[in-house]
Amino acid sequence: MSSTGPIRVLIADDQPDVRSAFRMILDVQPDMAVVAEAADGAAAVAEARRLRPDVVLADIRMPKLDGLEVTRQLAGQCKVIVVTTFDLDEYVHTALRHGAAGFLLKRSGPVLLIEAIRAAMAGDALISPQVTVRLLRHMAAPGPEERSGSGAAAPPAAGPVEELTAREREIAELVADGATNAEIGSGLFISPGTVKNHLANVQRKLGARNRVGIAAWVWEQAAGNR
Repeated sequence: MSSTGPIRVLIADDQPDVRSAFRMILDVQPDMAVVAEAADGAAAVAEARRLRPDVVLADIRMPKLDGLEVTRQLAGQCKVIVVTTFDLDEYVHTALRHGAAGFLLKRSGPVLLIEAIRAAMAGDALISPQVTVRLLRHMAAPGPEERSGSGAAAPPAAGPVEELTAREREIAELVADGATNAEIGSGLFISPGTVKNHLANVQRKLGARNRVGIAAWVWEQAAGNR
């Protein structure tokens, strides 16, 4: 929640049904309020500068200005979370380079959308688990020199500041597999609140800023053990 009340959200998407669905999800949250909608990128930038929302949800493919340009123009003025159907690596890299506070696939569901908004307000950046896993697999894949044996092997990843418990390591590995908090809780028969507490401990011990950092550590460990 912002210091003066609920988190103020602007929804930018050229599809009315998507805007309506997002509004329905967010308006029932006690700590969130939708302050405006925009059907194109230029309107999103204008409304954001007029209303000063805390968070802008921006689709990538919009008329006039796409979501990547919206992100570039609004970065530093508010938190921009890119929410899209298209999970191309180029989009992810560009969005994050322009200062996006999150990158979500529309199919990720309402729970992750809500988590992403709260994470952005906490200074974090949440990326859809499906995207995280694919990007990290690319990072962990051996390069041409490693495959040919002509280059030096990558050094093992540095250990955590404090050793993870067995349960914390289990949860970290599930994060790296792309599981959401709800899925982790369901699979381990623990509450979402307990999952969040474990993840907070994992982040502290690893010095990771977010789920992406946790997943990166798991993949680095796997690469170092190959």
